[in-house]
Amino acid sequence: MQALAVSQAPAHLAEKQREALISLLLDEDPAIYQMVRGQLLAYGELACQWLRPHLLSDNPVMRRRTREIIHRLSRQRADQTFQSFCERTAEDLDLEEATNLLAQTQYPDTNGSAYRALYESWARDLRERINVGAEPEQILGIINRYLFVDLGFAGHDHHGLEPDCSYLNRVVDTRTGNSIGLCAIYLFVARRLRLPVAGIGLPGHFVCRYQSSRKEVYIDAFQQGRFLTKNDCIKYLVQTHHGLQEGYLVPVTPRRMLLRMCANLHQTYARLEMTEQAARVHRYVIALTR
Repeated sequence: MQALAVSQAPAHLAEKQREALISLLLDEDPAIYQMVRGQLLAYGELACQWLRPHLLSDNPVMRRRTREIIHRLSRQRADQTFQSFCERTAEDLDLEEATNLLAQTQYPDTNGSAYRALYESWARDLRERINVGAEPEQILGIINRYLFVDLGFAGHDHHGLEPDCSYLNRVVDTRTGNSIGLCAIYLFVARRLRLPVAGIGLPGHFVCRYQSSRKEVYIDAFQQGRFLTKNDCIKYLVQTHHGLQEGYLVPVTPRRMLLRMCANLHQTYARLEMTEQAARVHRYVIALTR
């Protein structure tokens, strides 16, 4: 994570030396604080161990500065983990794991197990409501009412300017997101219900598709689960001047979904002129396109 690079730290610090260093976090001179902060960042995880007891300090300045350094180091570690994940995973990667790792690059305390448990609980609730012998539209209608009425998920009108719309933990927490984020949640639930639902990456808009031997239904999660036909999707492609390329209506692999999520996030950070964040996410995009 280039933006977090700091000067080389000494190889070893005795306990008294590191306590003296940490005490300088309270120095009122900004230059001294930045110097101390840089040295602590250079120690990485070791500095986290030294600083954690100070999260309970009686001094609010010490608590705040300690928390900021630990948070930054945690983000650095999460960035390295996700970068490695992007470089080594195949097309059929675990999208739930991937979106959790991506979330941790911005929100390092994100608990992926807790979100998986939440998806499990939603699927469990839906199993009690769904008649597996019913028509697909009826089954999907129950899912739609649960996700978009009972739970309150909805599309964010200004998702292109809101980074949180690309982090699944924040989509779940705020109940709002972009089209691919909402579709990802729809897919996570549908998979647990063993329904034949896949993601379809239309240009500029992501939808889900239910397809069995008897029925094909497209689902616009950004618009409260509105049902679409294949002709509706073709009409959208024509109206948006993208043409009728066959690949636009083919299910997207999990890796391609992750790439699109990262590309959306990169574009958002670029629009907001958040150059450090845009550069970070651009590395993920490059890794996923190889």
